[in-house]
Amino acid sequence: MREITLRIRHHGAPESDASARHPAVTLRSVSSMTGSAAKRKRIVELSGPGDSIAAFLEDFRTSEAIVAAEELSPLDSSRVFTAITYDAYQWDSISQRLTDHGVHYRTGTTITAGWEHWTLYLEEGDDLEAIVDSLEAAGNETELVRDVALDTVEGRQQLELSRVLYDELTPRQREVLGAAIELGYYRPRREAGIEAIAAQVEIATTTAWEHLARAEAKIMAEIGDHLSSERR
Repeated sequence: MREITLRIRHHGAPESDASARHPAVTLRSVSSMTGSAAKRKRIVELSGPGDSIAAFLEDFRTSEAIVAAEELSPLDSSRVFTAITYDAYQWDSISQRLTDHGVHYRTGTTITAGWEHWTLYLEEGDDLEAIVDSLEAAGNETELVRDVALDTVEGRQQLELSRVLYDELTPRQREVLGAAIELGYYRPRREAGIEAIAAQVEIATTTAWEHLARAEAKIMAEIGDHLSSERR
């Protein structure tokens, strides 16, 4: 089995189009879809500056496909959970296209700056080229991010690592963390400060610090769980 990560610019999808217009906001799906026929529901998490989230939702609600978008947590926060109800007949579903190909995929897709991040699990005989062609035939753009074989111990370890990196961290958190590592932020004699990291990813210093702190907290929590399980 292979683990494939694709970036998909899902043109015409309300979430992706609003995300492209509000790149400071990251959207992450946190529940499966419910409902049948025309109306479907799910819960998403929006993260970013509070004013950017408010602008995103105002823009998002203007789409004809959106029936309702109800905040489940305070709008003045940097993380807002929102219940979305949408008209399935006006929604081009990437998940349905993948299902039509019989492809396993990871739930919890994230969207940043208009690009959706999807992780697929392909078995022998699955045709990645045909899957990509199907997505692009609908007017979307795709980029292959990674292609990893999972039939070895190393591959299984990679699967666990990718779960942390791609499920727990947002794309912006991964970008800031990667910049910190590249610039020597974690070396014994620190070679760069948060200002250099912010400059490399072209965001404000306080924003870079927030993203890095959240990434570190998530990774350390995962390591803590792993160490605890080893002691049992």
